[in-house]
Parts: sequence; C-alpha cells; structure tokens
Amino acid sequence: MRIELPSPSGEELKTARFKTGLSQVDAAALMGYPVQTGSRGGLQSRTWQALESTSDPRNMPGPIFAMFQLLTGTHSEYVLAKRDSPADAEETNMPTI
Repeated sequence: MRIELPSPSGEELKTARFKTGLSQVDAAALMGYPVQTGSRGGLQSRTWQALESTSDPRNMPGPIFAMFQLLTGTHSEYVLAKRDSPADAEETNMPTI
C-alpha cells in the first residue's frame, strides 16, 4: 500500500487550519510545535506562523500534515478510529502502542 503524503504550501496549511476552527496556537499545541508568550503578552507559535507563511521556504512535512488532518477529522480519505481492545490489534496483526 502506498499513500501520497505531499507537503502543503503555507496557504494550504492555513486553509486546513481554518476548516478546523483552530487558532495557530491551538494547532501548534496539537501537533507538538512550540508555543511561547508573544511581545504583547498573548501566546503565539512562531514555528506555525512560519509554516503558514507564503514567504518562508519551510513547509510542514507531508506525513505531519496528514496526521494533522487525521487528528482534526479533515482528511479527505481516512479517519482515525480507536481500537476497542488490544485484542483487536492481534486479530489484524497490527502492533499496539
């Protein structure tokens, strides 16, 4: 099985975040990116800001973007589903975490 996992442009990432209703800070925290206090006292994520920027050369890696979509329920093809029990993993020969 091969799944395409393209990196989103800054604009694509911003659009995906808007679909979820998350702020940059909430999205960054969900994905484990650093969040810090900004100059005006509020929280911010400079990393997430850079990933959404159209002028910054950095893009979110495709697998991380796919995980963001899965965690927020916005992936176009797949959804995350919790296993009922560890025995379910044994039946499908999938590892448990």
